[in-house]
Amino acid sequence: MGISETDLIHLRRAVELAREAADGGDGPFGSVLVDADGVQRFADRNREVSTGDETRHPELEIVRWAVTHLTAHERAASTVYTSGEHCAMCAAAHAWVGLGRIVYVASAAQITEWRAARGAAPSAVAPLPITMVAPGLTVDGPADELVAEVRVLIERQAAPRLDPSDR
Repeated sequence: MGISETDLIHLRRAVELAREAADGGDGPFGSVLVDADGVQRFADRNREVSTGDETRHPELEIVRWAVTHLTAHERAASTVYTSGEHCAMCAAAHAWVGLGRIVYVASAAQITEWRAARGAAPSAVAPLPITMVAPGLTVDGPADELVAEVRVLIERQAAPRLDPSDR
């Protein structure tokens, strides 16, 4: 399908939420749920550090919200915009509840590479592409126009922490 100018508007909102998450001490990820008419229905950011719950990813919050507030038909016609490609947990949940298209800025491979280059520990979960976890989903990304912004946020989060005794 490709990434349109309308997609970029929603992706920019996801990046804003990622920046908000990073500024709040959480992982730099944000996501937006948009209905078939192009109306934003729900948006959130990572909250895994601030809540102490590693599953508090915005994509999973979208799944929870959508199941409660949308019909199966509305879920299938919706689009999820996200700053980074879904992790395996979020991709599986997205598929299980029948959400529609996913559009992301940075791929799991890109994020993994950037984190590794900064010396960050590997993720506890394999960084699989969405379509390996849920092959039936429609997925578009990366969004080259915004990748640099997300890279800055990822690298900032992945920067090695200085041990106070090293000063």
